[in-house]
Amino acid sequence: MRGEGTLDPATIDVTMDARAATFENPTGARGAGGTAHGGRKGAPSRRVRAGERVVLADLAGPGVVRHLWLTFPPGPPDQMRAMVLEMFHEGVDGPSVSVPCLDFFGLPHGRPVAYHSALTAANEGRGFNSWVPMPFRHGMRIEFVNGSSRGTTLYYQVDYTLQPDLDESLGCLHVAFRRENPTVLGRDTVITDGLSGPGRFLGCVVGVRVLDEGTWYGEGEVKVYRDGDGDHPTICGTGLEDYVGSAWGMGPHAAPYGGAPLSVGAGAGTGGPDDRPEFVGFYRWHLADPLMFSAGLRVTIQQIGAAFFTTGHEAELAAYEANHPAAGDGWHRDALPGLLAWGIVERVDDYCATSFVYCAEPQAVVPVDVTAAVADIDRRPYEVASPFELMGTLAGVEQPPAST
Repeated sequence: MRGEGTLDPATIDVTMDARAATFENPTGARGAGGTAHGGRKGAPSRRVRAGERVVLADLAGPGVVRHLWLTFPPGPPDQMRAMVLEMFHEGVDGPSVSVPCLDFFGLPHGRPVAYHSALTAANEGRGFNSWVPMPFRHGMRIEFVNGSSRGTTLYYQVDYTLQPDLDESLGCLHVAFRRENPTVLGRDTVITDGLSGPGRFLGCVVGVRVLDEGTWYGEGEVKVYRDGDGDHPTICGTGLEDYVGSAWGMGPHAAPYGGAPLSVGAGAGTGGPDDRPEFVGFYRWHLADPLMFSAGLRVTIQQIGAAFFTTGHEAELAAYEANHPAAGDGWHRDALPGLLAWGIVERVDDYCATSFVYCAEPQAVVPVDVTAAVADIDRRPYEVASPFELMGTLAGVEQPPAST
């Protein structure tokens, strides 16, 4: 495709018609930006009432969305996660993208934190950015849904290029959200399934609400089943943090292709006996290691963890072992002085996953169930509200009292 050398800053290609959609100019028409109030800081935002759906961009192709930026005032996690992004491609009845806004930008559980990656960033934890390319041939519509019970104030900009000749190899982006709360003991959680190829798995954003009291939640393997794989996948990882690119546990970090910027818990990061997060969020982008499929794709992640019991806790070990079937090579006893037993075991937690998949043909995904998405993620007593929640109040948005 002409213009795909745009990552080279020396490229000049005047066939790429740069446009931007905003509240003032949702169609990106030429010469129609900044018209309100005589062009002097006109209408950068608008109130979005509880339950309201608004169109952010209604674009005629061919073209490629290059960058999406948006923001709304911080609020409690259940309110933040109830903001939903949907995109409709090429006249397909249902959305090809349906996902809570923050999850689209790499942040599960309605808890924004500052980070950046090769494709997404939450600058200062407040400005949400995506550089995931989104080609469209005939038309594309982007909508924002306030699924919460409170109004909010939305700012956004969609940067895109119109191009006369899109390469036929470019796929249509599909983004789907799933949540399993809680998971089923011994059954892998699905990250993506059901889309028809040919296509490409770009990556995923996964959230874990840690429910089990075991020492470590992340021994599970990510498995990629492609094009007729049976009981076993073509690609199988070695552990959750290994898939992200870390090792020996997983604390907060961010890198271009993988990271875990969110790790929240009463004792998280303290190094003490209760140093276990309650909410974890990680991302993985398959850019340098592309995952293509011809017909079908299924990506899953196991709920397997590790547990350690010291001498003198025989009763606790017996109770835990009774409800946690062994995985891998099971339990190891008296391995070290003072260590009663340790083992790799099946466990149950709360997992959510947002998948990013390009397909040659646009297809509908299952729309977000907002009620299920916001369940059990309310602000915990150990969390401090953002001082920027005052912005919501100043903008006339009703906010509940903040926990401290």
